[in-house]
Amino acid sequence: MNEMIRKRNEQLAKTVIKGLQSRNMSGYYAEDKEAALKQALELIPEGSTIAMGGCMSAGEIGLISALEAGNYHYIDRSKMDARAGLMAAYDADIFLSSANAITSDGVMVNIDGNSNRVSCIAQGPRKVIFIVGMNKVCADLDSAMKRARNVAAPINAQRFDIKTPCKETGKCFDCKSPDTICCQFLITRYSRHTDRIQVILVNDTIGY
Repeated sequence: MNEMIRKRNEQLAKTVIKGLQSRNMSGYYAEDKEAALKQALELIPEGSTIAMGGCMSAGEIGLISALEAGNYHYIDRSKMDARAGLMAAYDADIFLSSANAITSDGVMVNIDGNSNRVSCIAQGPRKVIFIVGMNKVCADLDSAMKRARNVAAPINAQRFDIKTPCKETGKCFDCKSPDTICCQFLITRYSRHTDRIQVILVNDTIGY
């Protein structure tokens, strides 16, 4: 990574972390994927039950492989009935997620189709750990919403066998397609429970 970009991201991360702290959430800065993995494992006690909601970023830093190989109980939803996986996630010690966008003052935006991810972020698991690339930091809530709808959602749509305008055109049409993956919008602006939400900001382009 270009040294100037690295320095800019490091300074911007300080602003985001300060914003998170003001919202009763914790923030950490990782200078690369390896540091992000180390930080995540420091936040996850051995023996923990861990669930995830389609977090590509966790896979990109090697966290899923580390959990599967380590002394953890990782809930693999792909091997479970959909509702059984959802209920197990609600009772997990830790839920892994990313954000579709985060503002420079610490507000996170997430869009969901089946709502399993946003519902677990809002309530249920004892702790939520976000893995967020610095590419997702936006100036304000308006730009964060635009990123979530016009960048994250159209890219995520490519992963699924669905027919939506964003999959065909690459931008949001505010559609009401039966296949839409934009059913629920969650804006996380504050946590009543101190340190339940912990955010690792990764100085890299990861996730969507």
